[in-house]
Amino acid sequence: MEKTCLECNERLIGRADKKFCGDYCRNAYNNQLNKDSKNLIRNINNRLRKNYRILEELNPKDKTKTTKTRLLDKGFDFEYFTNTYTTKKGTTYYFLYDLGYLPLDNDYYMLVRRER
Repeated sequence: MEKTCLECNERLIGRADKKFCGDYCRNAYNNQLNKDSKNLIRNINNRLRKNYRILEELNPKDKTKTTKTRLLDKGFDFEYFTNTYTTKKGTTYYFLYDLGYLPLDNDYYMLVRRER
């Protein structure tokens, strides 16, 4: 029985367990196989990365204050964050990895950096 490449159906020569004729076909096959599930993950990670960069730009030190308008103007998306932290007093901080924000009154936000 002759084996063929799973991607291009060319005849395979070499090892008995070989599935692809080369790296191009292997990559093309796996990219096609994982395309749908990876797009959702890629889009979410891109939004998280963008939010992180915005917080990093606006808060180069440990703590600062900014407005909601300024965050939105830079493209910040409040729906995407990695975790929350609630203090004993009940205040909830929203974090993107080690950078976070706390909603304050009058559309102001406190930007913080978690200690490492």
